[in-house]
Amino acid sequence: MSVKKLLLLAGDYVEDYEIMVPYQALSMLGYQVDAVCPGKKAGEYVLTAIHDFEGAQTYSEKPGHRFTLTADFAAVNEAEYAGLVIPGGRAPEYLRLDPQVIALVRAFADRPIAAICHAGQLLAAARIIEGRTVSAYPACRPEVELAGGIYADIAVDDSVTDGLLVTAPAWPAHPRWLAQFVAALGARISI
Repeated sequence: MSVKKLLLLAGDYVEDYEIMVPYQALSMLGYQVDAVCPGKKAGEYVLTAIHDFEGAQTYSEKPGHRFTLTADFAAVNEAEYAGLVIPGGRAPEYLRLDPQVIALVRAFADRPIAAICHAGQLLAAARIIEGRTVSAYPACRPEVELAGGIYADIAVDDSVTDGLLVTAPAWPAHPRWLAQFVAALGARISI
């Protein structure tokens, strides 16, 4: 039996929970999760940030952990992967400026994609959400709509699936977001 490979797209100041939880959960389910960042190699790391909801008008940000990358971005052959995971945080803001990243995201347009929080910025920049229902952190709503997406204004712990695109507003949605993504990959979890 061959192991399904998933690609996880990271960058510095990716949201800590939004990279660590999917990486660990999908690995636990038996997927090979290759975490990559443009300009970095396996064994190098990205810095993470912890975003929390503490009653302010937006989230607060604190230093997170060093997340070790497991594969080289430059060596990625997108055809080897069953799906793509894009965590949020500040990383999507600058990753969307990289033409190679945009091409990579577009290459997954017909496969399962799990995008959370600010990852909506990357989906919008890749122009793969026109006419599709997409959730993202509320501050990303204008970008989703300007890219032709239909913004799903859902609870912070909810998730929405439109075809093979699974999106959520923030890390409190992990249980639903990851369950919907695994279903989009064709897996069934039973206990």
